[in-house]
Amino acid sequence: MSSTIKDIDSGQTNDKLAVLIPGLGAVGTTLIAGVIAARKGLARPIGSLTQYAPIDDDPDAPRVCDALPIAAFDNIAFGGWDIFEENCFEAAREAGVLSDDDLAPLREELSAIEPMSAVFDPDFVRNIDGPNVKEASTKMELATALMDDIEGFQKEHHCSRAVAVWCGSTEVHVEMQKVHMSLEAFEAGLRDNHDAISPTMIYAYAHLKSGVPFINGAPNSAVDCPALIELAEKEGVCIAGKDFKTGQTLLKTVLAPGLSARLLGVSGWYSTNILGNRDGAVLDDPGSFKTKEQSKLSVLHSSLDAPRHPELYEDLTHKVRIDYYPPRGDNKEGWDNIDIFGWMDYPMQIKINFLCRDSILAAPVALDVALLADVAQQQGDSGVLDWLSFYFKSPQVSDGELPVHDLFVQRDMLFEKLRSWYTSEQQVEPTPQMAAGAE
Repeated sequence: MSSTIKDIDSGQTNDKLAVLIPGLGAVGTTLIAGVIAARKGLARPIGSLTQYAPIDDDPDAPRVCDALPIAAFDNIAFGGWDIFEENCFEAAREAGVLSDDDLAPLREELSAIEPMSAVFDPDFVRNIDGPNVKEASTKMELATALMDDIEGFQKEHHCSRAVAVWCGSTEVHVEMQKVHMSLEAFEAGLRDNHDAISPTMIYAYAHLKSGVPFINGAPNSAVDCPALIELAEKEGVCIAGKDFKTGQTLLKTVLAPGLSARLLGVSGWYSTNILGNRDGAVLDDPGSFKTKEQSKLSVLHSSLDAPRHPELYEDLTHKVRIDYYPPRGDNKEGWDNIDIFGWMDYPMQIKINFLCRDSILAAPVALDVALLADVAQQQGDSGVLDWLSFYFKSPQVSDGELPVHDLFVQRDMLFEKLRSWYTSEQQVEPTPQMAAGAE
């Protein structure tokens, strides 16, 4: 756990949480704007389980945010890195997720959040580039610069602890190599500029070395590589990922368990998306799309319980497509064609057209995983937080375990963990939480 940072001027210990975001683009700025708006009573944090869900089924049960030592909105300081120099107000306007009317009353607070220079490598993200990038002779020096940023931010904003949530771009697919297999090999690779160490991995390494939990919101390989798992366990730091479960995949993990529960067969599931934001531009590169495709394809086998019912699901054809379509912006549209069969093998079809808002769905997920990872760190947890599977397309699990994709089973896993803290003898007294907009 990161050490307590004291106010140099007053000598007083502060209890603020730093939420550090590599990638202050559409998702990151939407998250920050929503929290600031909730502080002002201008918006509600809808979609956030930590802010709305009761801790258990008792009609009088407190909300998660009131039952556990979760950081109040007033006690969060946001910061992060980006390859573009615009402050968060300008970046939010550029992203086009939120209207000018909604951003106007948040301008002062958002404008004050300026991105730190980023670690970036065009070999891993090919369709965008920007000027706000760190320069160093080795990847280890880049990691050290990030550690300096983390320490400096906590001191400047009087934060006693921090958590990081990757909201940056999808990188090209990275096959695990010897350099990823041990911490010793990884650190040697950082010093030697090994070309299989990605920017996400450098950010993860820097945060874990700083005692800061790292949550991977993209499908990039990072804290799921053995070297960084070893580091997390060595340093006693929490990790989780990967790839936020938001639009089309969210619906899959709702529908597939229902079809399986009724023992209806599925012969094919075709999914296609159009997306026009910066993420869509990045995914227009085949290398980045391969990383995303693997994440999106992983959910059906488990959700349908295919091993138990091979006669219903073993011949399933699952296809996923994403097309970059600039006019759509952040308002992603997903189509699904599901070919199912029932009694006497008679075929049927299900058609879905989900007109969603990508960052609106992702922001509460990013908020929840940040707040819950912080609580886990406070409770002394470390390593892989597999009980956060509810929030991810490709949930990272402990060694030897199989990922669970059924949304409802994932939710049970999540709340079993939260209730264990609530009922434990070590449970601290509940603290009043920021409830603006959540009543």
